Amino acid sequence: MNSNLLNAAALVVPNQQLLVNMISRRVKQLARGHRPLIAFVPGMGLADVALTEVIEAKITYELAPAPPKLDDAKVLAFPPIVTKKAA
Repeated sequence: MNSNLLNAAALVVPNQQLLVNMISRRVKQLARGHRPLIAFVPGMGLADVALTEVIEAKITYELAPAPPKLDDAKVLAFPPIVTKKAA
């Protein structure tokens, strides 16, 4: 893995944990046979390809919305469960 590519990708994705997850998932995809989104030199490692894709904004991330707070959530009342006794 090229440290220059890692530093450049860290500028695009400032959260280190998120960057690691993005790169690892993309490396798995490339290893399974997915096509790279960039032109690359033969012999370039899969991690370097994934980092270059992040740098060139070929892959991005989207954060999931935050779950609602308990104060904002509405409480739903469920009907009682009625069971019939066997005769």
